[in-house]
Amino acid sequence: MPTEDDRLFSMLIYVLSFPFPVLGPLLIWLFKREESEFVDYHGKEYFNFLVSFTIYGIISGVLVLILIGILMLIILGIIVFILTIVAAVKAYQGEKYRFPLTIHFIK
Repeated sequence: MPTEDDRLFSMLIYVLSFPFPVLGPLLIWLFKREESEFVDYHGKEYFNFLVSFTIYGIISGVLVLILIGILMLIILGIIVFILTIVAAVKAYQGEKYRFPLTIHFIK
């Protein structure tokens, strides 16, 4: 069972991703991953999510040329926002959340 600090830092990985998408979560993950398996799990999940959805965003950006990409970018933005909030809540509840549609580069 994760401690209160583990849950808090895991949640902060997701919450800080809104103003600082890379730096905030990266600093928390790097400083706390050795101390907590729970924070390490959520850090890996977040960065897999970030890389996967960046790839999806690039593909959608290219598809803007044939107009379908505009709709895809809007939907992608909404999905990223909602999934990040869900992950923050799950992390604070002490659950290991696995993002849908994520390619797992970091294991």
